[in-house]
Amino acid sequence: MKTNSSATLQIPRVLPPFRAGLAWGLLGVLAFSFTVPFTRLAIAGLSPLFIGSGRAVIAAALAVAALALTRQRFPHRVQWIRLGVVAGGIVVGFPLLTTFALTTAPASHGAVVLALLPAATAVMAVIRGKEHPPASFWVMAVIGAVVAIGFAALHSGGFGHLTSSDLLLFAAVIAAAIGYAEGGLLARELGAWQTISWALVIASPLMIVLTVIAAVHQPPTGTPTQWVAFAYLGVVSMFLGFFAWYRGLAIGPIANVSQVQLTQPVLSILWAALLLHERLTWITILGAIAVILCAGIAVRMRLSRPLRTPATPRFIQRRGRTSGEEFSHGPRSNSEQHATTPAPVDAAP
Repeated sequence: MKTNSSATLQIPRVLPPFRAGLAWGLLGVLAFSFTVPFTRLAIAGLSPLFIGSGRAVIAAALAVAALALTRQRFPHRVQWIRLGVVAGGIVVGFPLLTTFALTTAPASHGAVVLALLPAATAVMAVIRGKEHPPASFWVMAVIGAVVAIGFAALHSGGFGHLTSSDLLLFAAVIAAAIGYAEGGLLARELGAWQTISWALVIASPLMIVLTVIAAVHQPPTGTPTQWVAFAYLGVVSMFLGFFAWYRGLAIGPIANVSQVQLTQPVLSILWAALLLHERLTWITILGAIAVILCAGIAVRMRLSRPLRTPATPRFIQRRGRTSGEEFSHGPRSNSEQHATTPAPVDAAP
């Protein structure tokens, strides 16, 4: 057999290394970092229910257009159920819970409490994705979570003075962690942007009803600035940001890529100070620095160890397809998926 025969043709490795997953994750975090301050800004003129549900309606309209224009295949029955879990966590639960919490909590406070999210996502990744980070990773994740909880307690006047907004933020963390972990797994099957799009479609009937109820009960009368903030929440925080975030989680491992979200509190606090003129206290600054250090150490621990790479994402396995072609054609059918055998996945350097 000739060495240049198609049977011996070497298939180039197309799975991005772990650092690419971190890069996509950081891009998503940058988009999400404006969510808390912009929510706080919009609340000044729009009702919490209108903001929490209306942003999903805007994103759902964009999702329907994207799915229709690219003629995406419908998910199968089991995937619909899993998409319902994603929708409940990140389309319904997280936006509504955080919006109501931020009616009383400062943006900087909410940002640091949400630093619990990476640790919670890592737990869900272990439960759903069968990932097994080393013990040292868990030590740093737990320390970061403890710091975030301690910050919330100190900022509220002690552990006996946790407010209702803190409880809403903690509930939002649980909802988002479930949605992130399940969405990261589905992104390996459906594609990153397809996953958030289908989740938005599933939740759209409920969110449309809630938006109408909110508009009738309290007609929105925001300023142009508040409407711009609301538009960002719908277009970027609820839709475009997930393109990068779910792609990073799909490359994985989910438990480790999720830790880059610990950088979000620092960015959100910075935007709150610049846009909302919130006063930064030493407790806020030190709490943010502490959780960032925990995230950096956890990620570096993983980088220094051999990766137990999860199954290769299907949208990455396609030979000869670029990310742009992925957007155009979507995932292959089952017969196409079994027509070729994916190349072995090398561990990231």
